[in-house]
Amino acid sequence: MNFESEFEQFNSWDQAERKAIRAYELYEEGQMSEALSAMDEAIEINPSNDRWHFNKALTLDAMEGFDQAIEEYKLALELNPHDVEMLNCLAVDYTRVGQYDLSLEIFRQIEEIDPNFEPGFCNRIITYTEMGNYEMAEQMFYLAQQIDGSCPLCFYNIGNSFFIQDNFRKAVWCWEKTAYLEPEHPQINYHIAQGYWNLGEKENARQYFIRELRKNPGDKEVVFDFGLFLLHCGDVISAAEKFRRILEIEPSCATAVFYLGEIELHAGRQKEAEELYLEVVKLDRNMAGPRFRLAQLAFERGQKDAAFSLLAAELELDIRRPEVLQAIGVMMMELGQTDYATHCFLRVSELGSADAMNYFYLGKALAVRGEFEDAEQFLDYALEFDAANYELFRDVLLVYLKTKRPEKVLDLMAVINVEGNSTFELNIIKAIAQLKIYSRRLKLLKIFRKQKTTG
Repeated sequence: MNFESEFEQFNSWDQAERKAIRAYELYEEGQMSEALSAMDEAIEINPSNDRWHFNKALTLDAMEGFDQAIEEYKLALELNPHDVEMLNCLAVDYTRVGQYDLSLEIFRQIEEIDPNFEPGFCNRIITYTEMGNYEMAEQMFYLAQQIDGSCPLCFYNIGNSFFIQDNFRKAVWCWEKTAYLEPEHPQINYHIAQGYWNLGEKENARQYFIRELRKNPGDKEVVFDFGLFLLHCGDVISAAEKFRRILEIEPSCATAVFYLGEIELHAGRQKEAEELYLEVVKLDRNMAGPRFRLAQLAFERGQKDAAFSLLAAELELDIRRPEVLQAIGVMMMELGQTDYATHCFLRVSELGSADAMNYFYLGKALAVRGEFEDAEQFLDYALEFDAANYELFRDVLLVYLKTKRPEKVLDLMAVINVEGNSTFELNIIKAIAQLKIYSRRLKLLKIFRKQKTTG
C-alpha cells in the first residue's frame, strides 16, 4: 500500500468519524432522522465499527423502529458478540416486539457472560410482567436488588408489575421509592397519582398530578388524565379547563373535544354537545364514541334511520367497553334490529363482562328471532346470576308471555321465590299466563269436538 492509498483510507475513516460524531450531536438534539442519515453515511464508509451499528440501533429505538433496531444490534454483535450492553438492548427490543422467548434467551447469555450485570435482571422484570409471569418478575427484582439495591428502574418496573395485578398499594410504594432515588424519573409522579387514584385516595392523587404538571406542564398525557380524574371527582369546571389546555397544545386532539362534548351532554346542553361530537368525527373518523353519542341524541329525537346508521357505523370500530356495547344492543332492539342487538350482547359475553342484564337482553333478542331454546338458556342464566332481582324476574316472565310460553311463566313462578312474588303486578302476569293456557286448551277442545262431530 503506497502513501497515497494510505492517506485516502485515513481521510475516509476520518470523514466517517466526523459523520459519526455529527450523528451523535443530532441524536442529542432530538433530530433523529438526520442523525440516522449521518450514521448511515459513516457506516457506509466503515461498516466494521460495532459502536456505530450500536448507535444506529439506539437511534432507531428512539424512532420506535424496533424491528430495524434489532437487525442493527445483530450486526453490532457479529463484530462484538460478548458486549453485554448491546445484548441487553437487543433483549429489551425483543420484549418490545413480543418475542419473549428470544428476549429471555439473550438475557440468559448476558447472565453467563457477566452474572453481576444488573440491567439483565432489571429489564427481565418487564419481560416476565408482559408474559403474565408475575412470580418470575418478582424473582428478577430480588436478584437485581442483590446486585444494586438502589436501582430506581427496578422499583419502577416491579411497581408496574404490581399495578397490572391491581396491587395498587405495593405499586405506589415502589414508585415512591423510584421518586426518592431518582426525582427526575420520567412521569414518576404521574404514575404515583394513578396508583392513589385507583386506591380511592383522591387528595393524594390530586397532589401528585399537580407535582407532575409543575415539572412538565406541557405533557399532554398527564394533562388529559388529570382532566379525567377531575371529571371523576365531579370537578367539571376544572376538568373542562384541562381539556381546553390540551387543545391549546394540540388543537386537533379529538379525545379532548370528545370529553368537552361529554361535559356539555351531562349539563343538558345537547345542541352544544352534538356540535362537539360532529367535530370529533371530522378530526378522527376511527375514534369510538362520538357516533354512539350522536346516535343516542338522534334516537331520543325519534330519528330512527339516523340512529341506526350511526350505531351501525360505530359497530365497525373496535369497541371494547361492555356498557357501550350493551347500550347499543338495547337501542338496536328498540329499532327492530335484532341481529345487530344479538351481536352486541354476544360481544359483551366474549369480553368476559356478561352480567344478569346482558344475559337477559341476549335471551330476549334470541326469543324475538324465534330461537327459543337458546333464548331460554340465556334467560335462565340471567335469573341464576341475580335470582332476587324483582324487576329482572318480572321482565323474564314478560318475555315468555310475549313469546307464547305461558307454561314457562307458571313453572318459574312456582320454583323461584322473589321478594314481592305476590305483588299485584306478578299476580296479573300469572293470571294472563293461566288465561292463555286455558284459551289454548279451549281451542283444542273445540277442534276435538268438531272433528268428533264430523267424524
